[in-house]
Amino acid sequence: MERLLHYTWRHKLLPLAPLRTTDGREVEIVSPGLYNESDAGPDFFNAKIRLDGMTWAGNVELHTKASDWYRHRHDTDTAYDNVILHVVEVADMDVETSQAKRIPTLVLPVPERLRRDYGELLNADRYPPCHKIIPSLSTLKIHSWLGALQTERLERKTQAMAERVKARNGSWEDGYFATLARNYGFGINGEAFDTWAKVMPMRAADHHRDNLFQVEAMFIGQAGLLDRVDGRYRSEYDYLRRKFGFEPMDAAQWRYLRTRPQNFPHVRLLQLARMYHEHRTGLSALLACKDVKDIGRLYGMKGARLELLTINTAIPAIFAYGRHHAKEQLCERACDMLESLKAEDNNIVRMWADCGLKVADAGGSQALIQLKKEYCDRKDCLRCRFGYDFLTGEYRNAFFSEDTGGQADM
Repeated sequence: MERLLHYTWRHKLLPLAPLRTTDGREVEIVSPGLYNESDAGPDFFNAKIRLDGMTWAGNVELHTKASDWYRHRHDTDTAYDNVILHVVEVADMDVETSQAKRIPTLVLPVPERLRRDYGELLNADRYPPCHKIIPSLSTLKIHSWLGALQTERLERKTQAMAERVKARNGSWEDGYFATLARNYGFGINGEAFDTWAKVMPMRAADHHRDNLFQVEAMFIGQAGLLDRVDGRYRSEYDYLRRKFGFEPMDAAQWRYLRTRPQNFPHVRLLQLARMYHEHRTGLSALLACKDVKDIGRLYGMKGARLELLTINTAIPAIFAYGRHHAKEQLCERACDMLESLKAEDNNIVRMWADCGLKVADAGGSQALIQLKKEYCDRKDCLRCRFGYDFLTGEYRNAFFSEDTGGQADM
């Protein structure tokens, strides 16, 4: 498996015996280079190696078989002309660049224990598969990895909001409102609220913001849910629809089954209409909040609902706006808010707690959600720092070569 060969090279899981190219030159790996996350170009950039004592700097390409070089047509691609070493498991032929320059080939075996342990991770019955090493992890390692995962999750939510802003002609106010609307669905109706936000003409609503009844009529009417509310809204919406040329969404997208009455879509929309009418849905009002208590007063709620909306809407919006406008104090405020909230209580957090990994605040629980969804669920153990300990911890000292730096990189 080529991914394991990449892993072996990246973390310098090298045999104790001297490494030699297929033409007999001794190889010393000074630096494996920077891993190329994209699909274009060589696998590792800016590597540094020594061949028979002479230092070379450039790129490295890895393949299961050397002949894959030609199967992937690297011999005709000038992006591979700066490759200084071809690392393979099977050297079935020599290879050349587009300039007919022969590239040194190194046969690097993937450690059998690495194959075995990786297979164990992929096929484990218990979840998460790395559960047995969790209690042995140092506090420093756990703190470092969870901190990185927390930032990853905030970055992902930042990207989602940035896309909403872009879809609304660069309006951060409208992008934030769309994010608020989506998360106001609290799960089952999130997608429907997202669709509603796309068909809700906010500039038209702005003209009637001081009239709560008209705002409610627009919000409910555009959702296609007039049959769910008082009949007096229909005539008002019909008037507004003719005035602005409204086109409502398909009401079939809303879910009422297994939804409590207080969470019915039309109930949520009426609540959202009041917030909008009272100028409590604006981004500027959110950015003025200094802590979670301020957000609670702004949203007019408390308890679990407030915590969910703060974690999934308010904090990502503050962080995203701060990141986009290079306002570091806003990013720090968002992180402080996240860490001021208690950890979420859900299946994911309880699963990790059962393994011995407990968190105290929402920053930690968001990190664990990111870990499960982006690493565990995708079986992406090779990019996980816990997976790294599982795959290398037991035999690191026995397998690493002191001649190549000893300690692996992470």
